[in-house]
Amino acid sequence: MTARWDAVVVGGRLAGSATAMLLARAGMRVLCLDRARRGSDTVSTHALMRAGVLQLSRWGLLDEIRAAGTPPVHRIVFHYGDETVRISVRPGAGVDALYAPRRTVLDPVLAEAASRAGATMRYGTAVTDLLREDDGRVTGVVVDGSHEERAPLVIGADGRNSVVADAVAAPVRYTAHSATDWLYGYWADLPADGYHWYYRPGVTLGAIPTNDGLTCVLAGSRPEVVRQLVGFGGPESAVRALAGSTPLGSHLRRAGRASGVRFFRGAPGRLRVPYGPGWALVGDAGYWEDPQSTHGMTAALRDAELLARALLRAPGPGRAQTAALAEFAAQRDALSLPMLRVVERLAAHDWDLPTVRELLMEMASTMTDEVELLQGLPAAA
Repeated sequence: MTARWDAVVVGGRLAGSATAMLLARAGMRVLCLDRARRGSDTVSTHALMRAGVLQLSRWGLLDEIRAAGTPPVHRIVFHYGDETVRISVRPGAGVDALYAPRRTVLDPVLAEAASRAGATMRYGTAVTDLLREDDGRVTGVVVDGSHEERAPLVIGADGRNSVVADAVAAPVRYTAHSATDWLYGYWADLPADGYHWYYRPGVTLGAIPTNDGLTCVLAGSRPEVVRQLVGFGGPESAVRALAGSTPLGSHLRRAGRASGVRFFRGAPGRLRVPYGPGWALVGDAGYWEDPQSTHGMTAALRDAELLARALLRAPGPGRAQTAALAEFAAQRDALSLPMLRVVERLAAHDWDLPTVRELLMEMASTMTDEVELLQGLPAAA
């Protein structure tokens, strides 16, 4: 087989662009394909956790996020019914604050960094199938139904409904049983001095300050609750009903809505086996968790580096690469499974307020393990 590329990355958002950037910085010939247009918006909570900000800092990209006017977040505020708990974000290890950039800011920053590193980025290009040898090994992709691009490794970074994962029938290691329906929208003139989370029985609300002076507001509950509210009065009415008499509900009555409200139907968390002969998965393609955690973007940046390091230890097919990918999978699973199980319990919305506090403490512990692992890695290329 003759191949123009060392790797083809399918998906050019967070996980895909970051993986392409890291491989290209190390000298690999990388093609990254995405069916959407470059810099297009997508539904997102925007909130990066400490490990996500740490990655952007280690890669030399955090200044670009700041320069785009992304507001620094110095505290996380939890509202448990009528009780409020404020937690300060202490600077350290390259993280001066948390940030919640719009995807129209963050995705292009990563894509441009990948281009500067030498990766070829193509947008508006759909991967429709995979190429295989007789023994089933993946050897490339079919683009737009006819054109072929060959590589000894195809990386699926194409989201929860991954074409790559479906084509290789990637085995599922763990599937959650609970999911939350979510509503997302942007409001102006809504005070949010940090990440704000509101919990009351059966309901989770969030207010996340992002670019352009806007606050991303999200509201979630059990699917039967959200769908009934949406069916009765529409998505915005459903947000206001879920916010009710909370402080967020009061803020929403005085703020101006700056966008339509989007309805996201919940999907249970899922962990797939992330590698096989000639293929690997990263980001939501391999590990999807309910947005309740606001950890998906951070996990995507984390796993991009873990996967890239595995491939750079063994860039060619063979036993060494298989062993390196197995180590990547073990690292990812050790960090992801505890988080996935906690988020599954949160997404069920059958907790009382003392229980939700305990679950959030468990989630914070898994995030600490994640930060410590990334801090211990050698400097990125």
